Amino acid sequence: MDIAGNLQDILKNIPSGVKVVAVTKTRNPSEIMQLYSAGHRIMGENKVQELADKKEKLPGDIQWHMVGHLQSNKVKYIAPFISFIHSVDSPKLIKIISKEAVKNNRVIDCLVQVHIATEESKFGFSVAEALEFFNGYSPGDFEGVRIRGLMGMATLTSDKELIRSEFRTLSDLYKKIRDIIPAAGENFNELSMGMSDDYKIAVEEGSTIVRIGSLIFGQRTYQ
Repeated sequence: MDIAGNLQDILKNIPSGVKVVAVTKTRNPSEIMQLYSAGHRIMGENKVQELADKKEKLPGDIQWHMVGHLQSNKVKYIAPFISFIHSVDSPKLIKIISKEAVKNNRVIDCLVQVHIATEESKFGFSVAEALEFFNGYSPGDFEGVRIRGLMGMATLTSDKELIRSEFRTLSDLYKKIRDIIPAAGENFNELSMGMSDDYKIAVEEGSTIVRIGSLIFGQRTYQ
């Protein structure tokens, strides 16, 4: 399998400004190095332990993104090095990330995760909760945290119109929040939505970051 070639095929289908997070869940270092050797540096992981293990085994200039659910008691393990946390799903978690970032003398870029899918199992602020949070927010409220935008996951379905509707809901919310906190300026400029099955729709609806695993690495044979 030409992993680097798969990435290039994806890049041909999206605007040049859209970032691709290569989701490396269950992938071994040699597979990840195929992307690295081709010049790709943005990798994403779903689990803290797997992320920490791979960070130790792979080149230090990889930009690691946490894209899975993040438990508050695990933040301390990634705070020293994480480049981006996509899955900030509560005010409590933001406060803990802030505390750990300050301990490590870092500023950690974060996205607020919003629940837009029909599945109750997915995490995140509701649309109303997100609006309430940002109505009372100003940049600098959380030392060591830079809130860069929003993240959401669409329903796992073949109904493309439902997926589009969910992504549009998140895109509209993103635009509303930008109006609420103009002081965030250019820092509030990322919208992370879209994975292997739906990234083209996500990009059409305004996504600036897509999180892609199986289209790059092939289908996983185990979890």
